[in-house]
Amino acid sequence: MTTSATGVVTSTRGRPLRLGTRASELATSQSGWVADRLRARGHEVELVLVQTEGDRSTAPLTQIGGTGVFVSALREALLEGRIDCAVHSLKDIPVAEEPGLVVVAVPEREDPRDVLVSRDGLRLADLPDGALIGTGSPRRAVQLEDAAPGARVTDLRGNVGSRIAKVTSGALDAIVLAAAGLNRLGRADEASEVLDTTVMLPAPGQGALAVECRSGDAATVELLAVLEHPATRTCVAAERALLAELEAGCSAPVGALARIEGDEIVLDAVVGNASGGTLRHSLRGADASGLGREMAQHFLSRLAPAGLNHPSPAPTAQHPGA
Repeated sequence: MTTSATGVVTSTRGRPLRLGTRASELATSQSGWVADRLRARGHEVELVLVQTEGDRSTAPLTQIGGTGVFVSALREALLEGRIDCAVHSLKDIPVAEEPGLVVVAVPEREDPRDVLVSRDGLRLADLPDGALIGTGSPRRAVQLEDAAPGARVTDLRGNVGSRIAKVTSGALDAIVLAAAGLNRLGRADEASEVLDTTVMLPAPGQGALAVECRSGDAATVELLAVLEHPATRTCVAAERALLAELEAGCSAPVGALARIEGDEIVLDAVVGNASGGTLRHSLRGADASGLGREMAQHFLSRLAPAGLNHPSPAPTAQHPGA
């Protein structure tokens, strides 16, 4: 890296850092957040839009492969040298390492919880029997079965704006979204309720970002390392170790959230059981990866023979009043 006479830091490549991102409003918002922090340190950064399989398809994630559908095209662009780094929602990244690439930084996490956006601002507990709730997430679906047994869950895809429009138009009574997404888009006031983690545990890594680059690009690795937030890295390591040990992907019915309390990590988790309902457990320990693996073994010893429940939310339904 070199510094020009104007004080702007450029790479040894003599051009701005090419930061790859999905083209959605949310993706460019969170990639822009990363870019702004690098620019504040004097680096030139340009965003490069990359369309992924998850963006091209409107089918449920479980039908188009789930794991990796939002990251594979970005990783391909990285490996081919079309971009220098990429910003992902960490929850979308497969748990297995990608040869030739490294997640060089996990910035400080946004709010990891889920929120309810509902008609008339109703809370989840106040929704009437038969209420139609939209989500494309099996994780959310199994927890909604426990928290709102009288509700009907229907499949929902699309960007944040189009999903919220399903509620404002009356097509759905409510939807469940990530708080981090609403916060990053400046739309937090549209949430009717922030769901407590005793009701709805988030996806492993939810609310966190992952900044990835080629492992052999030492200059870029050094440049991006300043974005690292060690406490966030530790927490998501525990959550993702649970996924890895369960051999489950990012679309699996698994929720997990870790936090640091003193010298220990506390991990809360939930899985959908194929025999019905959910299994929940909490553990604490000092080793993040070991804690996640221990949690997975706890669940594996208690799951029904068929394993995890992978509910398929019903096809998008028409609201009776719409």
